[in-house]
Amino acid sequence: MTWTIHNGDCLEVLRTLPAASVDAVVTDPPYGLSFMGKRWDYDVPAVEVWQECLRVLKPGGHLLAFAGTRTQHRMAVRIEDAGFEIRDMIAWVYGSGFPKSHNLDGAWRGWGTALKPALEPITVARKPLGGTVADNVLEHGTGALNVDGCRVGTDGGTRKAGEQKFGWDGSGTGASIRVTPINAGRWPSNLIHDGSEEVVGLFPQAGGGYGVRGKGGQTYASGKGFANTLALTGQEVGYGDSGSAARFFYCAKASKRDRDEGCEGMEERPAFDNPNGSMGGNMGSRSGPRRNHHPTVKPTDLMRYLCRLVTPPGGVVLDPFTGSGSTGKAAILERFNFIGIEREAEYCEIARARISKAERDVSKELL
Repeated sequence: MTWTIHNGDCLEVLRTLPAASVDAVVTDPPYGLSFMGKRWDYDVPAVEVWQECLRVLKPGGHLLAFAGTRTQHRMAVRIEDAGFEIRDMIAWVYGSGFPKSHNLDGAWRGWGTALKPALEPITVARKPLGGTVADNVLEHGTGALNVDGCRVGTDGGTRKAGEQKFGWDGSGTGASIRVTPINAGRWPSNLIHDGSEEVVGLFPQAGGGYGVRGKGGQTYASGKGFANTLALTGQEVGYGDSGSAARFFYCAKASKRDRDEGCEGMEERPAFDNPNGSMGGNMGSRSGPRRNHHPTVKPTDLMRYLCRLVTPPGGVVLDPFTGSGSTGKAAILERFNFIGIEREAEYCEIARARISKAERDVSKELL
């Protein structure tokens, strides 16, 4: 594993990187919300930045970019205008956060101006392929998602193998289908949650569902009925899990330990006392001075999951808006190589400390 942090403007540094030298871009850029009136957050990154990300990515390489709910459309459009294919959007749903609402009085008491923040969108984009997905993966290692490496664990076991009959109406009469046990967990979805009571309470308590795997390898979701089963003549796969949000990957916001790990000995400062940085998940925290005083630290588990989803084994992850190094820390823990770019020297120092600690931890595991 190798890693480096470049201190400088991301566009200028990106232009020095070789073309098609990076396997994935995972980043938390400015959201364009004028956070605390700071100049750095007056807009989402320009098309030119995403064009350089496209250039340095290998064909089929994925880009994951966090955004704000009010400006995600601008982020996605600029990424698309740069030449990327928009593939999906992941929603990270959390229970913490307070509405920044102007509440009215008098006859309009009970009315306000804002909803409670409860999610952050992540744009999923891909550099156009060179041929088919299979050919692209064979040549470059990029173009596909690491589904098995990001499956969501199950608590209720799996269905046992056996013959079952399903009719067009789900009545139990019709063609026989082999039921195959799947122990690896559920297919990763485009929803991630923080496991809080507030969020988990939104999901109904229900048993695990099923899907159908077709002859061509495609996996299709099915509900109570199996109307497509006979047409697909594939295998019905059951998960056997239960318990509302258990079927989705969960990750809470960054803890104090996660933020400060590796920063021992650094001066503690208030998280809001900073000139720059990226606007994101923890910006509402007022927990007092901390060694990692970047205001928007993403949790390591979340960044590990995202890096693992889009990066081939031994690949290179790029973050052009590194901040305090959460992506780099995650990449090293997942045994990837990492390139980070950060404009502020003080955040570069924090990022290097956090990534160095992750590197030491990996070295100990390898001994």
